[in-house]
Amino acid sequence: MSERVAVRKTYKLFIGGKFPRSESGRSYLVQSSNVSLASRKDARDAVVAARAAVKGWAGATAYNRGQILYRAAEMLEGRREQFVALGIPGDEVDAAVDRWVWYAGWADKLAQVYGGANPVAGPYFNISAPEPTGVVAVVAPERPALLGLVSVIAPAIVTGNTVVVAASPSEPLAAVTLAEVLATSDLPGGVVNILTGAITETAPTLAAHMDVNAIDLTGVTDASLATDLEVKAAENLKRVLRPASGAADWFADPGLARMTALLETKTVWHPKGV
Repeated sequence: MSERVAVRKTYKLFIGGKFPRSESGRSYLVQSSNVSLASRKDARDAVVAARAAVKGWAGATAYNRGQILYRAAEMLEGRREQFVALGIPGDEVDAAVDRWVWYAGWADKLAQVYGGANPVAGPYFNISAPEPTGVVAVVAPERPALLGLVSVIAPAIVTGNTVVVAASPSEPLAAVTLAEVLATSDLPGGVVNILTGAITETAPTLAAHMDVNAIDLTGVTDASLATDLEVKAAENLKRVLRPASGAADWFADPGLARMTALLETKTVWHPKGV
C-alpha cells in the first residue's frame, strides 16, 4: 500500500470576502508554501472592493461592529493550534485574540471619549462627532506577523473604515490564515482585503490610488520607500501614518492613537430655543 501524499495548500489573496488567485497567475514559495504574488491590478481590485464596503460598514452601529470584532476573537481562539502549527508563538496568538477583544470593547465608547458637546457662547448646541476616514491602505509590520497585523487592522475597522493590507512578504501565512478567520466572523466582504507578495509592487499603487483616503506606513522599514510613498500619497492629500522611530512593542497597551488617527471630526451647530 503506497504512502499517502498530503495535499499542499495554495494560499490565495483575500479580496471582497473571496479568495482569488492573483490575476497575474503568479505565486512565490515562502514558508514552504505557495503564496499568491499580488500585482498592481490586484491592489486596484482590492481598493474597489474596499470602497464598495464603506457605506454599509460605516453605517453599521458601533455596537454591531464591536460584536463582529469580538466574533473574530472567538474564531481566532478556536484556531489557536493552527496558528501555532504555522510557527507563531502561543503567547502571540493569545495577545492577538486579546487585541481583537480590546478594540471590540472600544467600538461603542470612542465617540463619547473623542466627541461630545462643546461649550459655546450663544443659543446653540455645538456637537463634535468622529467619523471614519474611508478606505485605508496599510503596510503591515514584518514581525510579529500575526499580532502586528491584528494591531493595524483592528483599530482601522472598528471605527468604520475599510482596509487594504499589504501583508508581511516574508511571513504571509499568518495573514492569509487570519483572512480565513475573518471570512467566518460575520465581517462583510470588502471590509478587510489582504494582499500578499512584494510590498514594493503593491504599496506604491495603493499610495498613488485616488480612491484611497489614508495610508498607514507602519511596516515600511526602508526610509527611501517611505518617502516615495508619502510623495505619492500627497497627490490627493491622503492622511499618512508614518512608522514609529525605533522598534515597536506590539505587546504593550496600544492606546487610542491608531483609532483616532483614522477619524475625521464633524462639528454640527444647531440653534436652541431661548
